[in-house]
Order: sequence, then C-alpha cells, then structure tokens
Amino acid sequence: MNKELRISKNQKEKHIYNLEECLINFSTRIIDVVNALPNNRTGNHIAGQLIRSGTSPASNYAEAESAESRKDFIHKMKIALKELRESYIWLRIINKKGLIKPESRLNPILNECNELISIFVTSINTAQENKKHYSPDKIISQ
Repeated sequence: MNKELRISKNQKEKHIYNLEECLINFSTRIIDVVNALPNNRTGNHIAGQLIRSGTSPASNYAEAESAESRKDFIHKMKIALKELRESYIWLRIINKKGLIKPESRLNPILNECNELISIFVTSINTAQENKKHYSPDKIISQ
C-alpha cells in the first residue's frame, strides 16, 4: 500500500502527507485535549474514552498496512474509522458542554478528525471497489 496521500489545500498547491504520520500527530493532539479536561467525574470518564478512541487509529492503520489480504485491510481500516467517529463524538460532547474553554479551541481538532474520517471512508470505498473488480484469474496483457 502506498503510504502517501495527496490533499489539496488550495487549487494551486498540493502537499504530500504521510497518513500514518498524520494519525500519530492527531493522537498527540488528542492527548493534549485529554490533559486539558477537568479533573472531575465527567472529565475523567470522557478522558478515558477519548484517549482510547483517539489514539488507536494510528496503530489500527499500521496494522492495516500489514494486512494479510484485501479483506483484512478493509476490516482494519473500518476499525480505525469506527474509532475516529467515536473520537469525533467525544470531541463534540466536550465542545457542547464547554469542558475546554474557549470552545473554539477544539475547532482545529474537530476539523482534522472530520477530514480523517473522510479519508478513511474514501480509502475503504476504494478498497471495496477494487476487491469487486479483482480476480486472481485475470491476466494483465501488455
């Protein structure tokens, strides 16, 4: 699998990002959010949930990179996607409840999480499409 991903910041300029590195950076920002939560019953509960869901996509993606089959790859990517969606919900709850002030402080990580979800949805859909069209009996002629 190609680890590089092209994301267009604007129409003129394209940057190449390593998805694994993006996920590791996302995990470190999740840790920062967790450390900023209040040390009370609510903060501790959300911190535990968010630290698990927000740091696991990086390791799940690394496992997908070593998948034994296309089916295994899709399965591991879906697990990472599920964790990203869970993280997005916890971040929204933190924002809505005002557990971190100002609420706008979470906007960048909310946007990043949403972008990662989109990337994973697209990757999974592409892998599923490729799985449909792949046949080990097909011979590629040149």
